[in-house]
Amino acid sequence: MSTMYDFSARQIDGQELALSSLKGQVVLVVNTASACGFTPQFAGLQQLHERYGQKGVSVIGFPCNQFGGQDPKPEGEILSFCQKNYGVSFPMMAKVEVNGAGAHPLFQWLTRGAPGILGTQAIKWNFTKFLIGKDGQVIKRYGSMDKPEALASDIEAALAA
Repeated sequence: MSTMYDFSARQIDGQELALSSLKGQVVLVVNTASACGFTPQFAGLQQLHERYGQKGVSVIGFPCNQFGGQDPKPEGEILSFCQKNYGVSFPMMAKVEVNGAGAHPLFQWLTRGAPGILGTQAIKWNFTKFLIGKDGQVIKRYGSMDKPEALASDIEAALAA
């Protein structure tokens, strides 16, 4: 698999999403959790979605329960929580694993394309973000501490590319 467009993922409502449907867009992929110290980042992700969505940016959240068991609820409850508490209207996907043998193929590809600190591939915690360019290639990886609003200049550069 050579671009993000080669993958698909199940949406939180059960429908399959071919990521090829996002061709030509800038995409921000985020592994999320609804009971994490970084959970308030949903508000910043929603702001990015509102600010850049009409300009060709898609924010996509992938709930993950691999870090401290911080997203244990059923998918419907996760979606409801995100919508009620943070106004999330960007696509939320089905719960996935992002590390290990059971990692979703998209995350296997993302972590190979954008290693973390000191070249490590493993995702360290919730709210790791990956910026993908219009060509379907990974531009940059951001850690949990990187607030969504801090990505604006990189998003604008990706849109201009």
